Amino acid sequence: MTQKPHRLLDRVSGYADEAAAYLRRRRHMRKPLARVYYRGGRSEGWAADSEQGRELFAAAARLIEIAPPRRARGSS
Repeated sequence: MTQKPHRLLDRVSGYADEAAAYLRRRRHMRKPLARVYYRGGRSEGWAADSEQGRELFAAAARLIEIAPPRRARGSS
């Protein structure tokens, strides 16, 4: 028995909606984010383009600059 054309269109439309939602989530997850964790498990996140985010990214960059080089595993 063949499917009715509108049912096939509904199915394809549903797949397209799911694909678009996946891409939106992926784009959202790829944005730079500064996350701070507190005692007790609470955390807060700030976008890189917010004032707090810029300050946290600058502080992290300074810490990376002054950190000693990482030693390879197994070396003494």
